[in-house]
Amino acid sequence: MLPSIFVRLKTGLIYTALLSTMIIAGCTMPEQQGQPTSKPQDKISAEINRYQAIIDAAHNQPSLDVIRAYIALNSYATDEAARQKNLDETWQLLTQLSPQQMSELVINANEYTLRGWLDLLNTYQTNKQDLDKLRLAIHDWQIRYPNNPAAHSLPTALQQMLQETENSYATIGLFLPLSGQAKIFGDAIRQGFLDAQKGLPKPSLPESPLPTNTPDPNGAVNAEPSASAANSGNTDVATTEPDMGAMNDAPVNDQTIKVYDTNSQPLAELLEQAKQDGVTLVVGPLLKLNVEQLTQIETPLNILALNELDVPQRQPNICYFSLSPEDEAKNAAIHIWQQQKHSPLVLIPRSDLGTRVAKAFAQEWQKLGGQTVLQQSFGTLDEMRQSMNRGIGIRLSGTPVISTNSTTEPVDAVYIVATANELTMIKPMIDMAISSRKKPALYASSRSNKAGSGPDFRLEMDGMQFSDIPLLTGINVPLMQQAAKKFTNDYSLMRLYAMGIDAWSLANQFTQMQQEMGFHLSGVSGELSVMDNCTILRQLPWMQFNNGRIILENTNNTEGIDNAGNTHNIENTDSTDQGDHPGIE
Repeated sequence: MLPSIFVRLKTGLIYTALLSTMIIAGCTMPEQQGQPTSKPQDKISAEINRYQAIIDAAHNQPSLDVIRAYIALNSYATDEAARQKNLDETWQLLTQLSPQQMSELVINANEYTLRGWLDLLNTYQTNKQDLDKLRLAIHDWQIRYPNNPAAHSLPTALQQMLQETENSYATIGLFLPLSGQAKIFGDAIRQGFLDAQKGLPKPSLPESPLPTNTPDPNGAVNAEPSASAANSGNTDVATTEPDMGAMNDAPVNDQTIKVYDTNSQPLAELLEQAKQDGVTLVVGPLLKLNVEQLTQIETPLNILALNELDVPQRQPNICYFSLSPEDEAKNAAIHIWQQQKHSPLVLIPRSDLGTRVAKAFAQEWQKLGGQTVLQQSFGTLDEMRQSMNRGIGIRLSGTPVISTNSTTEPVDAVYIVATANELTMIKPMIDMAISSRKKPALYASSRSNKAGSGPDFRLEMDGMQFSDIPLLTGINVPLMQQAAKKFTNDYSLMRLYAMGIDAWSLANQFTQMQQEMGFHLSGVSGELSVMDNCTILRQLPWMQFNNGRIILENTNNTEGIDNAGNTHNIENTDSTDQGDHPGIE
């Protein structure tokens, strides 16, 4: 018996020694490992909270730290749905990185997952214009990064893109007012949209001799009509038949476009009808009331609305594109800020339009880092004439648009929102009240740019800068002439025609527009980029009156431009205020 007792005693001593070693090492017995322990769980929770705090503090602004936080959280996802949500949000943030941020990225050698994500982004950006190449490139990426979480399940946005076939264009439903008072606006946009599908004349220099309604490539502007026009006594028509440029023989594509009159039936019924007709993307509606109704209607259709909301709302299937005067005011604030002005005043009509524009300008100015913006309103033409007859000018005093505690400095820039007729009164009234030594820089909105202004107007406005859409700057003379001929030089309708052209381009890049924060399009209605809530921001070129000429600002050359065969006095049109036309509201 002794040997067996000895063996048991020896075995027991060995177990005791092993147990002591495990305790010292921080281990537990097998039966204890299944029991919940607070310390590891607390550590996991702390890690999750720390990464989530980094994401929350960023407020959807992309950075390498936030992307790292998303990558770290992916390993804590509890199910497939949570993991896919993490992948989608990581991808959305990656596509928002600016080129400058991309160039400044510093990655650690052991960050294989992050490196894979950035390589996927580069693969997408390099091949996104060709779906076949994109599919092959992503397949190659999945082979090179088999352990990346996105290799097992691509972000949903990428999956949707890859499911499209080469010829699977969306069926577009064009929602416009084609009856009633706003019919003229709907027709202009529809014409631009359909012309863009068929192909547009390409930019080209006119052959010599130059027609009177085209720019001189050496920078001179033909301020006077030709002899033939002068002899006929009619200066309201172009003196030459416009060169329409080379139109494509066939449409750019045979994409199906169905046109719907938004005045024909309620919007909800129209959307349901479009869905039954096989429409997958709606362009429109145009009237603001209809756009506001979209927020109350549930529809699976993607929508490029041709107006915007007063209070932006993020909806995953809706983007907003408009020609609003508020957006133009924001553009003016940026331009004036870039010219290193410090104390702007907004000179506006006594109207709701004026109030909205002043507020938009001031908000953008303060966002840029500026301080107080002053506002001052002007009266009717008759009131201004009476003031001029009494020798009373415009002294540019103003009151703050938004109350601030900062002191105001002398006004060094004036943004004027006025018609051409109002501007011819306002500028001399400013000259009357302000000495030339203290005269501020003057800027005008496109509202004052009209056909038929003539050389006297251009000389009187000498030095003033103004903004307008690229179509009216002469950068594409054949297209400008085509639009002028279609709409008899009605600038208001030509702007809407340009909007229709750009709406076609945006509709055909709708997926990219939704996915890429850095999306950009050089359009004929402006330089277009995507802001928050998928709202399109337009940046307009600026021009200046200079000794009877109009020259482009912020360019390497001083190409002179004419008013596109000026004919008759039509005020500016935009999506919310239409000058002499009924408002698009």
